[in-house]
Amino acid sequence: MSSLIIGLSLGMLLFLLASGLTLIFGMLGVINFAHGALYMLGAYLAFDIGRRTGSFTAGVVLATLLTGAAGALIERLALRPIYQRPHFYQLILTFGFILVISELVKFTWGLGYQEVSIPLALSGTLQISGSTVPVYRLFVIALGSIVCTGLFLLLERSTFGMLVRAASSDDEMVRLLGLPASAVRTAVFALGAALAGLAGAIAAPLFPVELGMATNTIIDCFIVVILGGLGNIRGAVAASLLIGMVRALGYTFAPSWVDVMTFTLLIATLLTRPQGLFSRPVRAA
Repeated sequence: MSSLIIGLSLGMLLFLLASGLTLIFGMLGVINFAHGALYMLGAYLAFDIGRRTGSFTAGVVLATLLTGAAGALIERLALRPIYQRPHFYQLILTFGFILVISELVKFTWGLGYQEVSIPLALSGTLQISGSTVPVYRLFVIALGSIVCTGLFLLLERSTFGMLVRAASSDDEMVRLLGLPASAVRTAVFALGAALAGLAGAIAAPLFPVELGMATNTIIDCFIVVILGGLGNIRGAVAASLLIGMVRALGYTFAPSWVDVMTFTLLIATLLTRPQGLFSRPVRAA
């Protein structure tokens, strides 16, 4: 039971991060290399705000909002002028933001590790089926489920979701109809960045807050996007849970083989289903 809970919590945490990257790529066609840096920024902001206010909730909420605002600025000032250029311009630009954000974090908080304490209300354990389960892990699972449900409702049942789908399929037609296509793009990138910041803030009590977060986690994030299918939110959910369970079981039974199993799954997927495990293959006309 404990391995199951750990796997689900890792999967939901990974979904919070990967869903933002999937959303940005699926709706904007941008492969955002800076997504891991935004995740790191969210963790540091949660640490700093929580320390100053003494409130874990304030740290999570403000870190999410501030990271989303940073994403909106990146899209508005840097990405918008190069949408019509080849994709390698976007790759180089977002990679540059990794360096910029890392230097800002280094200048503001230094090179040392930072720690975020689990709030008292979530610091206990529960006995489930004879296993001791941390309450905070259950909180991560619940929060991830809520965000997942909210994201689906936002994209598929709301006017904003309709505008996002329209702008992603035919941006020029949306403009001709007088709809705010540029504002929708900014909102999508800001939402993706906010999800990265939320993931960082939630992960801060579980992992050390340090500069390596920007690169360590983004690898798993891209694996989720590839396994789930580029731009496929439903696939991101399934792939996140799959990777979470593989890692949880690996840490329990074969710790030295966790990375090997993860990358073997990735390679096998690329060789057999390059469109992703949870995407339907595109049939030739």
